Parts: sequence; structure tokens; C-alpha cells
Amino acid sequence: MNVHLPSLAIGAGIVAAIIVAFLVYSQVLDKNSPQSIGEQESQSQKVFSLITDNSSPILGSKDAVITMIEFGDYQCFYCNKFYHATESEIVKNYVDTGKVKMIFKDFTIIGQDSVTAANAAHCAQEQGKFWEYHDALYDNWAGENTGWASYKNLPGFAKQIGGLNEEQFNECVIKAKYVNMVQESVSNARDLGLSGTPDFFIIGPDSVITKVVGAQPYDVFDEIFKSKLKS
Repeated sequence: MNVHLPSLAIGAGIVAAIIVAFLVYSQVLDKNSPQSIGEQESQSQKVFSLITDNSSPILGSKDAVITMIEFGDYQCFYCNKFYHATESEIVKNYVDTGKVKMIFKDFTIIGQDSVTAANAAHCAQEQGKFWEYHDALYDNWAGENTGWASYKNLPGFAKQIGGLNEEQFNECVIKAKYVNMVQESVSNARDLGLSGTPDFFIIGPDSVITKVVGAQPYDVFDEIFKSKLKS
């Protein structure tokens, strides 16, 4: 059984919030290491790549000065909680106003249906409907490993959002066209030391990254965004 630890800790009231600010290369560089500037830049780029590669399309303005990346699992209880309780407020107050752009990365740790759901979202993106399908998955959430995200239900979610060529979508899902991409995203999460979902990386205009662990309330994100907008 895969356990998304940060979610369980927060749910049990053990951890209210864990926020760690660090420079882009802080996890891969020893500050006392006599590395050259070029080596430091190379390492920092590796960290950015782990955070942003194999991801969804951007939600929001590409010119937004803050980027928020979520590592999530469509079956995850606390990812679903974040989506319903917090994400809509972030979208309304920061994404729709052009201040923040959002990216979603797959960290499929719950079960096989997590992988099939993630693949389906990328299949929807072939027709420009990633975020609509992402929302449909969470709107139809029905527990962890209960079968709601199995192959048989994925075409129905596509019908709910409309505007998709069903034959193209279904063929993509059946062929598991984007499973390798999903697996690469999971590998990125592991390389970053992640062990649970949801986890977030928020990159400000000064390229400093703030990591947020777990389905924190809106106020936590609001405070970080306001701080970065002042930087």
C-alpha cells in the first residue's frame, strides 16, 4: 500500500504547515563546495528541470511572475481536498488576475488507476482539454482504489466536459500513449525527495523556490504569493 505521508500527517493534525524556502540549487549543492559559477548554474537548471519537465500545460498567463507546480495523484484524498477547498480560490484571486500560473505534475503513488487517470488527462491535452479533464477527474473523485478512475469510466468523464473527439481520446487512453511521460514525472518527484501528495513548488520572480508540503489552506498560499510579489 502506498501511503502519502504528508497528507496523513496534516490530516491527523500532526503538522499544520511545512514551508521551506531555498535557492534553486540548495538541494543539490554544498554551499562550501568550490564549484564554479558555471557548475552552479548547471545544477540549478537540473533542479528546475525536475520541477517543470514532464508536466501539464500552463493554466493562466505565461507572463505571470509566479509559477506554482503541484505534484499530485488524482486518487489522492488530500489532493482532492486541495482541489475543492483551495485551488478555486487561488485560481480566482491569482491565476485569473495574471499573477500566478499553475502547472500540474503526476506523482502516481496510490495505484494503477492513478496512472490510467493521469494518462487520460494528457490524452485530453491532445485536444487542448487538459485542465478541463483534470477538473472532471477531481469532480468525480470517489475514494482511493475504489475503481472510479478505471479505464471503463474515463470515456464518460470526457463526455462530461464535451468538445473532445471521443474516438481519438479513447484510442489514446487504450494505447496508454502518455504512460512513459507519467512515469518520468514520478521519477522527477522521487529525485526531488518527495514521498507524498500533494506537494507544491512555488517559484517567484527572483527564482527562489518555496516548497509547500500537503493540502495546506488558502491562507498559506496567499501569504507566500504576497511575499513573492513584493520581492
